[in-house]
Amino acid sequence: MADVARLAGVSSQTVSRVSNGHAGVVSSTRQQVLAAMRELGYRPNSAARALKRGEFRTIGVILFSLSHIGNSRTLEAIANHAGALGYAITLIPVGMPTHDGVLGAFTRLDELAVDGIIVIMEVHLLDTATVALPPHVQVVVVDSDAGDRYAVVDTDQADGARQAVTHLLGLGHRTVWHVTGPQASYAANRRTLAWRQALEEAGRPVPAPLRGDWSAESGYQAGRTLADTPECTAVFTANDQMALGVLRALHERGRSVPGDVSVVGFDDIPDAASFIPPLTTVHQDFAEVGQRCVQGVVRQIDRGGSERGTTLVPTRLVVRASTAPPRPL
Repeated sequence: MADVARLAGVSSQTVSRVSNGHAGVVSSTRQQVLAAMRELGYRPNSAARALKRGEFRTIGVILFSLSHIGNSRTLEAIANHAGALGYAITLIPVGMPTHDGVLGAFTRLDELAVDGIIVIMEVHLLDTATVALPPHVQVVVVDSDAGDRYAVVDTDQADGARQAVTHLLGLGHRTVWHVTGPQASYAANRRTLAWRQALEEAGRPVPAPLRGDWSAESGYQAGRTLADTPECTAVFTANDQMALGVLRALHERGRSVPGDVSVVGFDDIPDAASFIPPLTTVHQDFAEVGQRCVQGVVRQIDRGGSERGTTLVPTRLVVRASTAPPRPL
């Protein structure tokens, strides 16, 4: 900084004001300083400035897996919106979904310079008896039931599931079978509960749900069972990947979609429109979820205080060719 000041013929304080973007510097002086910086290859030490201010302009993101489509698309949206607001992202992966794995991730936060964190995981792993959040770090949790402990941004899981069931019943199906997500997943449980409630409110029988794990293979195994169930004419799967497996199983058993069985997924992944047939599904706005996560954590950073409560991002049903009225008896 002293070298830049000598070359530009100004004080070190003026160099500091230019590098920090202060407005109270004459334009010609600012240009002199910037020219001297370029000539000397000077770059302000952002780490030193952050330590001085106690502000790092960095958001940590803790998550289990990027293999899940929802996680990767939410992370992409978080990174894009954070960048637009001048924040960098530090990714903190959790190797195993255990208390020790989560504890290790939060411990690493003590070694990193972040102003806030966005947590993409199940809240039951945030055990306050073992996990101590670093002081002054603001938190937003994605898709969780932690609304009374943290700020939460969640897709409206229940309404999305209700839309799927209502659509199928409205086509004339007597009831709707369901392939669930993992039992430990809050999102999966919310979708299953809403499926059940929608059937009960309509006075329809509630078939036993088939457990999946988000993968196409688990959907395929559930689909084999459904294909051998003659009374099954409509299926709601908790995500599109499992719906893909169900479609394969039904095809192999010679049951046409939607002629014999209608299928609805959840997520509206980019490939859903290219399934055979194109998949009717519930659209999740992952970009909106990511944006609201960043807005929430930055708002807490700016205000210097934490928030609680849940923000729901609406879903919408996208009707394609995988659903139709049942065949006449």
